[in-house]
Amino acid sequence: MPADDEFEHFYQANYRRVVAVVAAVLGSTAEAEDVAQEAFARALARWPRVSGYDLPEAWVRRVALRLAVDTGRRLGRIRRLTTRLAAAGQAAAGAGGDPLDPLPSTELTAALLRVPLRQREVLVLHYLADLPVEVIARERGVPPGTVKTRLAAGRRRLERELAGNTEVTSDAG
Repeated sequence: MPADDEFEHFYQANYRRVVAVVAAVLGSTAEAEDVAQEAFARALARWPRVSGYDLPEAWVRRVALRLAVDTGRRLGRIRRLTTRLAAAGQAAAGAGGDPLDPLPSTELTAALLRVPLRQREVLVLHYLADLPVEVIARERGVPPGTVKTRLAAGRRRLERELAGNTEVTSDAG
């Protein structure tokens, strides 16, 4: 199979999964699509090397999550600024919704977005992407114990958020 066809097949088989994982981490489908496109573009530029990996999708997912961290920080700053402006009455109270095109707003999505990013990443990778702790540890470059700690802390935080208790505590990051 020619390299272009091989990459096209790889892209078609994995794009939606990567977008879903990143969207769950960021809370924005549009931003997740941008991040996934960038990650796949980087994979294409390195396709001769990346295609030789046991799991090329893991490489793309790792790149996408690194990009998502940067995007998440930027989106967090935008959300905080928007909230401050709205509270001060300087933002228009339009019915157009969130300009960042978030995922459909559900209680779970909103609660998940209040979970610290590192905990949210492992929750999404474990429960949405269905990855075992060892794979998450390898992909994130941390010990399995760290992943387990983040999963436990993330579950506790998510439970509090869903119960309506948004009191911030010092969960392990």
